[in-house]
Amino acid sequence: MDYYKILDISPNATQQQVRDAYKKQALKSHPDRVPSDSPERPARTKKFQKINDAYYTLSDPSRRRDYDSARSFHGFSGNSTGDSDPEEEEIPRPRAPPKGGFPWSSFGFGAKDDHEEEKFSNEQFGSVFEEMLRDEGLAEGQEAKPTGKFWSLVGGLSGGAMGFIVANFPGALAGAVAGNRLGAVRDARGKSVYSVFQELPQGDKAKLLSELAAKAFAHAIGSQ
Repeated sequence: MDYYKILDISPNATQQQVRDAYKKQALKSHPDRVPSDSPERPARTKKFQKINDAYYTLSDPSRRRDYDSARSFHGFSGNSTGDSDPEEEEIPRPRAPPKGGFPWSSFGFGAKDDHEEEKFSNEQFGSVFEEMLRDEGLAEGQEAKPTGKFWSLVGGLSGGAMGFIVANFPGALAGAVAGNRLGAVRDARGKSVYSVFQELPQGDKAKLLSELAAKAFAHAIGSQ
């Protein structure tokens, strides 16, 4: 499939443009932006996995060179940006590839099943997610620990998020988690910001993803 179209970028995009495009598309299509019982969820999950396959391939210079060579070898060309459905874009795959052709299974994660694909997608997204939160001052350090700013944001999302905080920090009171005591509680907990995100109520995950998506798109427009 056309990974450039999936990320909505040109084949000549720089590595930084590939990364920026991944952030936008992953935040836009993340399954957690809709309820777990939403009829949109399966399609979003599938698209999110394709976006992660694309980023996995194009973010690494060596994998990208192999992919570009295979893409050129099979005569795939044209503008990779546009409004057509990226899931319908396929690289021509001959029934009997000539000797020396590239094995298509080498592109993307090469997961054995949907469960493994979802695991890889979440791990890859988690790394970029933590980078985005560091940029926004919501995480700090190599281990991407949540900052007081993150907890202030989470605490303000909804009563459900506040309930999560109180339930997960023994002895913490609703009033205390909004104050300076939260830092000590956070450090004692020792979780990365993405681990905390994964345990939030779904509605709060959706709100946080929406806020990050808005920032990502605003940054992209401002850098053009």
